[in-house]
Amino acid sequence: MDQLAPVKYSPYRVFSAAEWARFRADTPLTLTEDEVARLRSLGDPIDLDEVARIYLAVSRLISAHVESSQLLFRQRQRFLSGNGAGQKTPFIIGIAGSVAVGKSTTARILKELLARWPSSPKVDLVTTDGFLYPNAVLEADGLMRRKGFPESYDVGKILRFLSDIKAGRAKVEAPVYSHFVYDVMPGKTVVVDRPDILIFEGLNVLQVREMPKDGNAIPFVSDFFDISIYIDAEENDIRRWYIERFMSLRETAFREAGSFFHRYSKVSEAEAVAIAEDLWAAINAKNLHENILPTRPRADLILRKSSDHLIDQVALRKL
Repeated sequence: MDQLAPVKYSPYRVFSAAEWARFRADTPLTLTEDEVARLRSLGDPIDLDEVARIYLAVSRLISAHVESSQLLFRQRQRFLSGNGAGQKTPFIIGIAGSVAVGKSTTARILKELLARWPSSPKVDLVTTDGFLYPNAVLEADGLMRRKGFPESYDVGKILRFLSDIKAGRAKVEAPVYSHFVYDVMPGKTVVVDRPDILIFEGLNVLQVREMPKDGNAIPFVSDFFDISIYIDAEENDIRRWYIERFMSLRETAFREAGSFFHRYSKVSEAEAVAIAEDLWAAINAKNLHENILPTRPRADLILRKSSDHLIDQVALRKL
């Protein structure tokens, strides 16, 4: 896999899609073509073949991690002689990657596959979008052109949310974001009530901050993850997918009067392409280079997409 360390020193084992598909073993395919069509994002060509080829093996891998986590919990209970052991807390999966790379599709597909394991675990999905500061705050702080960058999120709120989840607290609320109005929805929340598995998806979920000089504990979002996944692709491909998605939305959602981007539906096609190019270059490419791509080596699993938006390589961190 390019851009990773040389194979001799890499902490990953790298597999082609065909090699990875064999690790599915006897994991059953529990989704239908119609369900996959409903779960995929605009412009994402994922189909049942891709689910069988890539995601069933990912589901099997996560199952092994969940089982190992449960075993370790029981061993720790014995080690502590039951002193303050409590109940096993939710298993948290972090999913990171650039805008337009397919994080949301991956998260939704995995949610459905994991929930259909024979044990029927309760699986919830939360994105970091709801933890963005409201547009009014971003505008007041001059951060609207930095939306999606680490400083545009209420990191304290994210940490409190994940801490409550890991503490096994009931009915933890997460804020809701609307891509239609491009803002956090005031007073609207989704309730996460002690899931067996939580998928937490967002651009910068693997981001770290400057370490404290005095050694005091400062948690990172990823400290709460049991396994992390990074969705990867060449920048030129991501840029193309972003612009294609922008142009498709210009013909659909942007045409609705309440859309934040409604004004872009009224410009010419050439002007719309220029606007999309500017948004990519000025915001999304910068965020990718400054904040997102540098976190890729922190992931446990890297799913690498080729130019057709389908995964062609998988890198799994060595144990």
